[in-house]
Amino acid sequence: MSGHGNLEEMEATDGFSFRALFRRYRTPLTAAATLVVFCLVGYAIMQLTNEVRYDDVVGALAATRPSAILLALFFTALSFLSLVFYDLNAIEYIGKKLPFPHVALTAFSAYAVGNTAGFGALSGGAIRYRAYTRLGLSPEDIGRIIAFVTLSFGLGLAGVAAIALIIIASEIGPLIGVSAFLLRLIAGTIIAILGAVMIIGREGRVLDLGAVAIRLPDSRTWSRQFLVTAFDIAASASVLYVLLPQTAIGWPAFLAVYAIAVGLGVLSHVPAGLGVFETVIIASLGSAVNIDAVLGSLVLYRLIYHVLPLLIAVLAVSATELRRFVDHPAASSVRRIGGRLMPQLLSTLALLLGVMLVFSSVTPTPDQNLEFLSNYLPLPMVEGAHFLSSLLGLALVVAARGLGQRLDGAWWVAVFSAVAALTLSLLKAIALVEAAFLAFLIFGLFVSRRLFTRHASLLNQAMTASWLTAIAVIVVGAVVILLFVYRDVEYSNQLWWQFEFTAEAPRGLRAVLGITIISSAIAIFSLLRPAAFRPEPATEEALARAVDIVRKQGNADANLVRMGDKSIMFSEKSDAFIMYGRQGRSWIALFDPVGDHRAVQELVWRFVEAARAAGCRAVFYQISPALLSHCADAGLRAFKLGELAVADLRTFEMKGGKWANLRQTASRAQRDGLEFAVIEPQDVPVVIDDLAAVSSAWLEHHNAKEKGFSLGAFDPDYVSSQPVGILKKDGKIVAFANILVTESREEGTIDLMRFSPDAPKGSMDFLFVQIMEYLRGQGFTHFNLGMAPLSGMSKREAAPVWDRIGSTVFEHGERFYNFKGLRAFKSKFHPHWQPRYLAVSGGGNPMIALMDATLLIGGGLKGVVRK
Repeated sequence: MSGHGNLEEMEATDGFSFRALFRRYRTPLTAAATLVVFCLVGYAIMQLTNEVRYDDVVGALAATRPSAILLALFFTALSFLSLVFYDLNAIEYIGKKLPFPHVALTAFSAYAVGNTAGFGALSGGAIRYRAYTRLGLSPEDIGRIIAFVTLSFGLGLAGVAAIALIIIASEIGPLIGVSAFLLRLIAGTIIAILGAVMIIGREGRVLDLGAVAIRLPDSRTWSRQFLVTAFDIAASASVLYVLLPQTAIGWPAFLAVYAIAVGLGVLSHVPAGLGVFETVIIASLGSAVNIDAVLGSLVLYRLIYHVLPLLIAVLAVSATELRRFVDHPAASSVRRIGGRLMPQLLSTLALLLGVMLVFSSVTPTPDQNLEFLSNYLPLPMVEGAHFLSSLLGLALVVAARGLGQRLDGAWWVAVFSAVAALTLSLLKAIALVEAAFLAFLIFGLFVSRRLFTRHASLLNQAMTASWLTAIAVIVVGAVVILLFVYRDVEYSNQLWWQFEFTAEAPRGLRAVLGITIISSAIAIFSLLRPAAFRPEPATEEALARAVDIVRKQGNADANLVRMGDKSIMFSEKSDAFIMYGRQGRSWIALFDPVGDHRAVQELVWRFVEAARAAGCRAVFYQISPALLSHCADAGLRAFKLGELAVADLRTFEMKGGKWANLRQTASRAQRDGLEFAVIEPQDVPVVIDDLAAVSSAWLEHHNAKEKGFSLGAFDPDYVSSQPVGILKKDGKIVAFANILVTESREEGTIDLMRFSPDAPKGSMDFLFVQIMEYLRGQGFTHFNLGMAPLSGMSKREAAPVWDRIGSTVFEHGERFYNFKGLRAFKSKFHPHWQPRYLAVSGGGNPMIALMDATLLIGGGLKGVVRK
């Protein structure tokens, strides 16, 4: 396979470009920026809490009134109830209807994960994608739901904060050192912009943005969703407000501060806004409330509003996993949805508990607990338990990623780490709450054991930039907590070697050193392990194995593997394979995996991980809706490419008014002296020179060159491997098409269809009709006419941007490609239209992936330019 660079590589030859450099290294640069922001936030917190001591915070926590905790639980329930209506409104907005229990479980789980792990549009979006694909929604519909809930929250948050600022600017100004007039001016501008958008979008008007048109929600939808968002923000703000001690600041002023803190936390890209949210709250309320009380309230807020809903979500899905709860059909349906959600929920919980173990290793043990342990355990056992507990926390963080990918190895690591950490939590500090959380994780892991069936090594999973950033944030957070807790302890080298029951600071130092060393090793392993390499075309032995698999299944297009221009990845049992090629930094798989359907899931995962290990993006090209759920599980996003035309040969008859034009074309072709015949594979070499002459004349007439990858080229061995339909005139072959078939006789199709310039008009239609009649006579049930690119893209005003661009190109792109003409030709045969998709890993740009696929098909940039 020849190597041609994509745009990223071309820009490198044109000289240094900051834009190209940023685009190429956007992910690591974003990760580095996030880490820098978090370090600055940690420094700010240390400065803001300069007069606060750890014991004061613990005292403030202990002094929290039970009634305040009950009120916080009540407002948390109200907030999450309103969050469910985000999804309900979004589903109604796109014109769909789903059962309330399914939507409620999905939305609750999505927000429980999104609030805890951060990056709600991605983490919560992945939850929605996994669940809603199971419920029959298309990727376009799910994308619109995610966009709706993300934008409605962002706009609602801005609106609530602006309204609150206008009302209480005089109270907020002194807190943050900004004049009340400026605050009201900013708030008024925000409200004016939001009002303009509402006016423009009244009655669902369309907003034209160049080639893209977007239908804005109508006034009723705007108003209803704004009320839901305002209620949600008010309820979640009340969770923290009731946990604060009595203060001079009123609830309206606090609502504005809270909204700003949440917004900045989201914009910071720090997971869950950790540290950023706290910094804004402390900076704003420090003059009105004791900072130690604010810190204590923030800890409780995180536990009640972030941790508790995640535990409830895990418990709810675990309940559906228990057999005695699934006898009823409705419960069984919910259980299927829960099976899609549970790995992500357990992954988030494992991440959370890993962080808990790391942070607890740098905080002191209550004196009475240490005194009790000193009476029964030797010091080395306590020291060892403390140190190993922090490392087990890091192991849980690493295992969390594998749990999200359903690795059986990750399940075993998580179970072992949780059981060991539970035991050590009792030995190091009699930490009953910590042990209870770990026991809950173990329960969830055992209940859902059946879901973790991927036989893959956890050590072979290189950590991505986002996970490495998360680990770095955890380590930096542990250092900040250590410095805060022991800020009165003077550092000296002797601290490292102090081993006493009461020597808490040295114990924390050693724990931080341990997790820093292990984290660095993980990062170095992940950064050095990937080695970019170019997949080699299939060997003759591999090609023969693939052809044997193709013969036994029903996808006729899978015969394109016979071209030998693609690499092949087999399943463990060699009963299925993926054929793929590389272009630029994209590994592009063609069609769905071919072979035994039981191997599909594992093949998808293996392909994605192999591409990632090579430093590339995984792309699936022209895949069916059946593969979308597996792609979603592997973290891929799907975009519609077009529609596949499939004719039902069982009902194919050239009778009736709708076939009149084709009947006339066939009759005229016969009058012109055209004769049809099918040459079996063993006889094709006899006429291969005649076929080559027709092919060369066709290429020259169309000023074209041979394509590849998703299209066949005229290669004698490839053409001779399957039957060939020919048209003769006066004894001379004037047109031909190679017919792709399998032994299952489920489907037939054609690849190359070429004709001489002197072939009579209508030869193409006549050849199609004759091949369809031939296949019907051979017992085939369907005829695949191929895909119409960009066909069937949504034209609704609320369609995703990708669809809007696609439909615009389809309507007005005839200068570059005969989109409409191709669909019109296929429509002559009255087919059923089936959607086909492009799936891209991670946050990959679909346009870059599509361009790489185009270059791969056209033989690189030169091939595309030469047509």
